Amino acid sequence: MSTITPQILLRAYAAGIFPMAESAEDNALYWVEPEERGVIPLDGLKISQSLRKSVRRKRFEIRIDHDFQAVIAGCAAKTAERSSTWINSRIKSLYSQLHRMGCCHSVECWQGGQLVGGLYGVRIGAVFFGESMFSRVADASKVALVHLVARLNFGGFKLLDAQFVNPHLERLGAIKMQKLEYHRVMEPLLGQEADFFAFDGDDDPETVLAWAAGPQSAGTSSSSSCA
Repeated sequence: MSTITPQILLRAYAAGIFPMAESAEDNALYWVEPEERGVIPLDGLKISQSLRKSVRRKRFEIRIDHDFQAVIAGCAAKTAERSSTWINSRIKSLYSQLHRMGCCHSVECWQGGQLVGGLYGVRIGAVFFGESMFSRVADASKVALVHLVARLNFGGFKLLDAQFVNPHLERLGAIKMQKLEYHRVMEPLLGQEADFFAFDGDDDPETVLAWAAGPQSAGTSSSSSCA
């Protein structure tokens, strides 16, 4: 594969493709364009009663873009349940560059001063392309997702791309979308404005849960170099 720059990566997302690696040890990357795309409808997040309780009890301190490097490292780490990962050093470098450009963000769950879970993804226009998530304690990544969806709804985003559907994401409301339909929905949204930082309700669980349930206003929009 030829050299991939952050600018090429953004154009790839806009074309419906993204890079992956065979493993963390393999430095090669390849492009992926699923025939069936996973998306999480922004009015269709499934929040179980136990997850709702985790949000209400404020088990975690939510931080945005506080330690992006630690989040991507957490997503890349091998665990007892996950013996391999597709996040290699080139992935880490590329998305760290996108983060410094303001086009890639992390939603983080902290507990006792330690990062215990979170997620990261790329934003272009009114689309957020979710990349990966991790948990070191129960519900951490799920709580991060609830906060992400609330933030996207408030900020005027229209699509949350999950790339693939697996049983974990399906329980949270992810659905499959055929490639042609995905492009029809996604492409017009790339030029629309949305504000990832408009939401300031992370400290109020009821506000988070209300916005995670679905869009309630047009949100506040702002121009973006990632549009």
